[in-house]
Amino acid sequence: MASPSESATTASNAAKQAAEDDGYGPRAAHEWMILGVVSLAQLMVVLDATVVTIALPSAQRDLGFNNGSRQWIVTAYALAFGSLLLVGGRFADLFGRRTALVGGLVGFALASALAGIAPNVGVLIGGRALQGLFGALLAPAALSALTTTFTRPAERNRAFAVYGAVAGAGGAIGLLLGGLLTEYLNWRWTLFINLVIAAVALLGALAYVPNHRPEGRPTLDLPGTVLACTGLFLLVFGVSRAEEKGWSSPQSWLSLLLGCILLVTFAWWQTRAPHPLLPLRVPGERNRGASYIGMFVTGAGMFGVFLFLTYYLQVILGYSPVKTGLAFLPMIATLMVAAQIATIGLLPRIGPRPVVPVGMLCGLIGMLWLTRLDLHSSYAPHVLPPLLVLGFGMGLIFAPAMAMATYGVRPDDAGVASAMVNTCQQVGGSIGTALLSTLAATAAANYAKGKTPSALVTAQANLHSYATAYRWSAAFFAVGMVVCFLLYRSGAPKTDPEEQGGGAVHM
Repeated sequence: MASPSESATTASNAAKQAAEDDGYGPRAAHEWMILGVVSLAQLMVVLDATVVTIALPSAQRDLGFNNGSRQWIVTAYALAFGSLLLVGGRFADLFGRRTALVGGLVGFALASALAGIAPNVGVLIGGRALQGLFGALLAPAALSALTTTFTRPAERNRAFAVYGAVAGAGGAIGLLLGGLLTEYLNWRWTLFINLVIAAVALLGALAYVPNHRPEGRPTLDLPGTVLACTGLFLLVFGVSRAEEKGWSSPQSWLSLLLGCILLVTFAWWQTRAPHPLLPLRVPGERNRGASYIGMFVTGAGMFGVFLFLTYYLQVILGYSPVKTGLAFLPMIATLMVAAQIATIGLLPRIGPRPVVPVGMLCGLIGMLWLTRLDLHSSYAPHVLPPLLVLGFGMGLIFAPAMAMATYGVRPDDAGVASAMVNTCQQVGGSIGTALLSTLAATAAANYAKGKTPSALVTAQANLHSYATAYRWSAAFFAVGMVVCFLLYRSGAPKTDPEEQGGGAVHM
């Protein structure tokens, strides 16, 4: 017979357990510290795509390499990152989130150090490729750790609001940080800064991130891995060559064709593989599929801001790298506010179907607004308003799309579902960069044709090319708006993720 005090203690513990285990499993310990760790990891991966871009002219002068080699400093990272993301995501599923996170952080830091001390362009390119490899391990591990940590809707929404804001603002933060480091220290610090970020994130990962992994012997889909990695590599390589050589290059089209064939074969194999690399139940659910498309479109369209508006500010208005980075800060602030509004206030009440398409509409409006910039425009009345509209739109897209892309996914699929988010954004960004760069170059050449060469004609041709890129980016957002509205389910996400067509997400 239990004593009254023992009975009271038992009842209290039972009530506490019931409060904690409310159908979503027990709470993860230190969940908000885990959010800080994975947000740092994601920030490092995202800003690295732009922080180095600002430093390239200084690196080229220092190491004395040509423009062809300069292209490969960017391409090497994109090729490794884009082609290995799905494998990195499945690695996290099979061997544990913390194992993948720690391995990615250590590897990314060492690769950054190698690139930072590079005595020549070959070592710099090799370091960038290694950064891409470990980034492909790190990015999906970070997002899947977040997915399996925050299982309650309200807390999950708050977490993804923060994470989505970091992911969306990382590119602009990279521009500012790259300008500051290059102007006041040295271009090598755009790479060494990763050691500081990685060290802080690594300590947090070792202290707070659990290493959940499935029972049994891990099995990797080797044929699927080869097909996916080779197909994605050829796809990213094809669009990178098109950016460098033009879309008339036979090498570009052959690479794109073979890449598409291999990816179609990969999709077919996933229906037959005993342990598929990307189970089709992951992208097959409507909300997840719409989110992946939304991330692809946004990745392609946003380069119209970061790439061509950077050129406009520096080439046309004469801004320094630091001043250019500061010009993007209001956009970052607006994005963060919009991410909080979308994920905490709107998504739980009305669902993603109205929110993400409205974000696409803001992207469309902002891009068309930028086409009105001319040689005499100034920042406050002409550049700032469309930037604020774009920032608000990106906040409505990034955080809800990332949340829905991993919502309701089975625990052993969280890594590969997270990898799909990054894959879509990376491939979309690569295709967008190549396509917009080619269209802009063609527009500039056509404008200058038949005109007497002068500084004014060159400036007007550049301005015309930027406007062309903005219009095409607006077209991307228009397509994304329609597709996402048609694909997303109506209504708020259901409380039980299993009702959405996927398994419940637990640690």
